[in-house]
Amino acid sequence: MITADFHASRNEPRRLAQSNYDVVKAVVEQIVKHSPNCIIIVVTNPLDAMAQAALKVSGFPKNRVLGMAGVLDSARMSTFVAMECKVSVENVHSFVLGGHGDDMVPLPLFDRAEFPPRSVAKESIDAIVERTRKGGAEIVNLLKTGSAYYAPSAAAVEMVKRFLRTRKRFSLAPLPEGEYGIKGLFVGVP
Repeated sequence: MITADFHASRNEPRRLAQSNYDVVKAVVEQIVKHSPNCIIIVVTNPLDAMAQAALKVSGFPKNRVLGMAGVLDSARMSTFVAMECKVSVENVHSFVLGGHGDDMVPLPLFDRAEFPPRSVAKESIDAIVERTRKGGAEIVNLLKTGSAYYAPSAAAVEMVKRFLRTRKRFSLAPLPEGEYGIKGLFVGVP
């Protein structure tokens, strides 16, 4: 699993991408050397570009390089839904597709809710969707320095557990070749 996220200021996306690329390249080279039969799960931002880099550097087939997409954002959305509905987050299961950031697609028709349905106002749903999209930036702003690391780490562990042990639906970022009408871009899909 590759995680590196040196957050440069929002005005320095090239520096962030280059810093993270250098880390991804170095780590992937070591992964290939020491664990040539593994599956790589990329957590590093910008996710689509870093997953592309890991694929290229590793030389692995596309089914062995995946990006972590959706698990973290779905967990954040479930938290916001639970807060709004005043229920345990354990009883809410949300689903987020697409990229990680402003282009993600939080699905306001929640995957499954294990509590009596409650009418949630459209304004509340819109606010939950917006907060989900901006959740990572909210954490980084609260931290003041560095990068969010706890939630992405917990989400990566959850993704690996789901990937290996369960049949629960979740979103990950493979490299589609026409599936879902997408080609050549690592993006969160079911």
